Amino acid sequence: MLTAEQIRGARAMLRMDQSDLADAAGVSVETIKRLEAQDGPLTTGRAATVTSVEKALEDGGIIFIAADDENGPGVRLRSSE
Repeated sequence: MLTAEQIRGARAMLRMDQSDLADAAGVSVETIKRLEAQDGPLTTGRAATVTSVEKALEDGGIIFIAADDENGPGVRLRSSE
């Protein structure tokens, strides 16, 4: 499940501001602010909205890393190769 921290981290890695992400995801800046203001897994908001934000970041080069038994969730940049 995508977390608010992953969104903030992914945006930072891509050097996107909230407005850039909102445009790329087709949502309002206020929606991005609400999602990022949460702690942990995104439990509020429409699933379609979260999917749009996730896809916009993935299209920018982000790979989301799921939590496992040893580590929490994370993000990394896709290789440029």
